[in-house]
Amino acid sequence: MRGRILRWCGRAPSAQGRGAALAPTAQGGLFSMAYVVAFSSLRRHGGLLSCLLMGAALATPARAALECDGAQRISLREPVSLSAEERAYLRDVPPLRIFAVNTPPMAAYDKNRDTYTGISPDVLCFMARQTGLRYEFLTNQELTVAEKIRQVQDHRADVFVPLSYQHERAQKGLFALPYYASQYAAIARKGRRLALRSSAELAQYRVGFIGGVALEPILRNIVPATQLRSFDSSVVGAGLFQALRNDEIDIAVFNKDFFSEERYRHDLFDLEVIQNLSEFPRAYSFYFSRTPQHERVVDVFNRYLSVIDISASLAAHEVGERQLIDRYVAQRSQRTLLLAASLSALLLALASYFALRKHRKLSLSLAASHAQILAQQHALQTAHDELERLSQTDSLTLLANRRHFDKALGQEYARHRRTGRPLSVLMIDVDHFKRVNDRYGHAVGDDYLRAVARALERSVPRVTDLAARYGGEEFACLLPDTDSHSACAVAERIRAAVRLLELPNLDADTPYLTVSIGIATLERGAQSEHGEESLLAAADAQLYASKVAGRNGISATVISD
Repeated sequence: MRGRILRWCGRAPSAQGRGAALAPTAQGGLFSMAYVVAFSSLRRHGGLLSCLLMGAALATPARAALECDGAQRISLREPVSLSAEERAYLRDVPPLRIFAVNTPPMAAYDKNRDTYTGISPDVLCFMARQTGLRYEFLTNQELTVAEKIRQVQDHRADVFVPLSYQHERAQKGLFALPYYASQYAAIARKGRRLALRSSAELAQYRVGFIGGVALEPILRNIVPATQLRSFDSSVVGAGLFQALRNDEIDIAVFNKDFFSEERYRHDLFDLEVIQNLSEFPRAYSFYFSRTPQHERVVDVFNRYLSVIDISASLAAHEVGERQLIDRYVAQRSQRTLLLAASLSALLLALASYFALRKHRKLSLSLAASHAQILAQQHALQTAHDELERLSQTDSLTLLANRRHFDKALGQEYARHRRTGRPLSVLMIDVDHFKRVNDRYGHAVGDDYLRAVARALERSVPRVTDLAARYGGEEFACLLPDTDSHSACAVAERIRAAVRLLELPNLDADTPYLTVSIGIATLERGAQSEHGEESLLAAADAQLYASKVAGRNGISATVISD
C-alpha cells in the first residue's frame, strides 16, 4: 500500500513516541491489536522538519489538518478540569484512527483536501485542543457503514462518527454521550400523495434505506422482506434517491437533516418529505473500539460532552448550506452563460461569413440572441431568489419555517440583551388536530392548517413580528418589543380569529376548531442569563398548561432577573 505524508491534529508526537510501537493493551479478556507508527526526522537548512508515516493501515488515512479551525465553534457551558496525570495519560494515547460517514452536516468529505468537515470534526478538533489527544481520519470511501463499524469493533480502527445508539453495537463497542439529535423521515416523489400517517403504514409500500443504520432492525420488523431494499452507503443517499426517482421503490427512509443538504448536493428537487418518523428519534455519538485505554478516553469525552455547546457549529453549518445553495445556482448560471457565449461566438462567425448578403437578417438574429441571453440571466436570478425564499418558507402554509424562526429568535434575543426591551414568544397548537385528519382526511387537514396560518397573519400585522409553522400542527409567533400584557392581547386575537373560522371538528370537545396558546416574555435583558432556548421552553410549558386546563385557552409567564 502506498504511504502518505500526514499531519497530526492536536499536539505533535513526543520525542518518546518517535520510532516506538504504539499498541492498545488487552486486559480482562478484551481483544488487543498493535499498530506501528515510525517517525524519522531530518533537519536541514536551519530547521526544515520532514515526517514520514509508515504503517499497515487497512483504510486510506486522510491528511489531518494540524491547524484545524473547528475548535473555535465549540464552547462549554461550564469548565471541565483534568488532572496532571490525566493530561499526561491522554498525551501518550496513540493517534485515534477515525472512520466517518459522509453525512452533512455531521460530517462532509472534502475530496479536494482529503479530509472531513462538519459538526463532528469541529467537536474532535475541540477535544484535541482541550486534551492533547491526536487523531487522523481514515478516508476509504469504498467501505460501507457496516464495514467501517465492523473495523472499529475488530480494533482495526479506533472511532466511528457519527453513530446512533443500538444495543447490539453497545455490546461490541463504547458509546460516548450524544452531542447531536435528529430524526428519520419518509421521502417520496412529489405529486404521488402517498397516505402515510405513521411508521406502521410503511408496510404497504416498497421501502428503501441505507444498509447498516440503526433503524434497519426496526424497518425489518415493520416492512415485509419482499418490499424492503437496502442500499450501499458508500454513495450516501444518491443510489437510494435514484431508485426512488426510477420508481424502483415508493418511499426512502433517510435522516431528515441529512436529506435537506443531499437534495441540493444531488439536485433532488423532485423529492419531498411526506412524514416525519418522530417515534424514532436518533441521538448521534462517537463510537469507540472497546479497550481499557478507550474506556478512559470515553470517560474524558463524556465529561466534556455533558456540558458542550455546539450552537456555533450548527450556525456555521447553516451558513454552509446557504453557500451550497448559492454554489448550485452559480454553477447553473455558469453553464447557461457558457452555452450562451458559445452560441454568440457561432453567430458572430456566421455573421462574418454572410455579412455581405445577409447583414440585416443576421443583425436581427444577433439582437434576438442577446435578448434571449438577457432573459436567461433574468430567469436565473429569479430562480436564485425563489430558492432563497423557499429555504425560509414552509411549503404548506407559506409562513416562515422553523429554520427561519430559530434564526430570527436568536437575532431578537441578542437585541433584547443589548437594549433590555421586552421580548415575547407564543407557542400555538391546534386542538385535537389528529381527529380532523382521522375524520376528514389529510387533504382537509392541510386546508385547516392553511386557514389557521392566514388567521395568524391577520392577527400579527406588525412588520417586526414573525409568524411561523414550527412543525406539524404547531405554530409560533415572535413578538419583539412586546410585554406580557400586549402579548396576551395578541394571543387572544389569534384564539378568537381561529374560532371565528368555524372549521368543523365534530369529534373534538367543541364542534369547531380551536387553538391553545402558551406565552413566555423576557421583561429585562441587559443582565439576563436566560437564553432563547429557555424562552422557548417556558412558552412550550405554558402551552402544555393551556392544554391541561381544557384547551382553547391561553397561559402566560414572565421571565425576569
